[in-house]
Amino acid sequence: MDADRSGSSLEDLIADDDEVAVAAITIAELLVGVHLADPGRRSAHQEFVDDITEVIPIVDYDATVAASHAELLVAVRRQGRPRGAHDLIIAATAKATQREVVSADRSAYDDLPGIAVRSHRL
Repeated sequence: MDADRSGSSLEDLIADDDEVAVAAITIAELLVGVHLADPGRRSAHQEFVDDITEVIPIVDYDATVAASHAELLVAVRRQGRPRGAHDLIIAATAKATQREVVSADRSAYDDLPGIAVRSHRL
């Protein structure tokens, strides 16, 4: 997660009135970062993931997310512009829960139908 790499805290990224959730696949991505981190940084990465899972609700990949995922898969195939599998699941989770995607990589979500995206970088 870019916020972890940049040293940002959750308070820096989330406004008091934001209704925040995280896609379950994002937790997997974060945990890969923990496992691949240098031993000296691993505990800090794990602490960051622990903070997220304690504070932010995790949205499971359920039938509603799967339906949104299918719509997005069809859309990108028709556009002829493939996207990363995890990015599409994150987008599908946002669409299914009527949330906005917050990402450092806006281009991964550009032109996806029904997906609002903003960058957390200033």
